[in-house]
Order: sequence, then C-alpha cells, then structure tokens
Amino acid sequence: MKLTRYREDPWRALEDLQKEINKLFDFSFGRFLASKEFFTPSVDVWEDKENVYVEADLPGFEQKDINLALRGNLLTISAEREEKKEEKKKGYLRCERFQGKFYRELELPKEVDASKIKATYKNGVLKMTLPKKEEEKEKEIKIEIE
Repeated sequence: MKLTRYREDPWRALEDLQKEINKLFDFSFGRFLASKEFFTPSVDVWEDKENVYVEADLPGFEQKDINLALRGNLLTISAEREEKKEEKKKGYLRCERFQGKFYRELELPKEVDASKIKATYKNGVLKMTLPKKEEEKEKEIKIEIE
C-alpha cells in the first residue's frame, strides 16, 4: 500500500481568513454601508486640448430630476428621487436602492465656457462636454521711457 503525503495549500488559510473578515464586516457595517441614506455617483472626468468631459452614473433617475450648475470651475451635479409610498407596504426584507437627494461637486481642471456646455442623459449615464475657455494670449506692451 502506497501512502500519499497530504500537502495543505498555504493560500487556503488566507482565503478562509478573508472570508471570515468579510463576514465580520458585513455583519458589523453591512447595514451602514448598504444604507439608502448615502449615495455618491461614480464620476469620470478627463480633458483634451479643447474640452473637459464628465460622465456620471445616475441609474434610475429621471432626466427632469437632474440639476447641473456651474460656478467658476466648480461643477455641481444634484438629483432627487422621491420615495414611493406604495412600496412601503410590500413588506421588503431588504431595500438598498437610493431614494432622496444627493449632490456632487467637482472641481474642473480649467475654466470652461458655460454658454457652450452640452449634456446628455441616456441609459442612466450623464455625459457632459464642457469646452475650455480660450486663454488670453500674452500681448507685448511697449513701455515708453520718460
């Protein structure tokens, strides 16, 4: 009879430990982290020579409920989703979808031309193109000596 030596996978113990830590965090903080009281949309901001681009994930919002404002180079995105009264009666076991108001402020890398901003909202994604203001070119000023 041949005996085969049992080798324990060293990574298995780490995986088991990770699972236990995840369970602990889910139990302790799960309610807080999954709370519908807090919502921060994921946002991407990038630029090229002419424009600054912003894309924000706003799933489940109606276009009419989204507000955009620009002050200097500070862009504010806000929205509100009303709580549906009839859904309170359904006897939910878990309700994680956000209902209420949120706002997100983004500092843009450059001043933009507010009159030329374009925004679209489709399939829960807000896309904005913000043209940069043309920088004033340096002028040479001749100074007279008295």
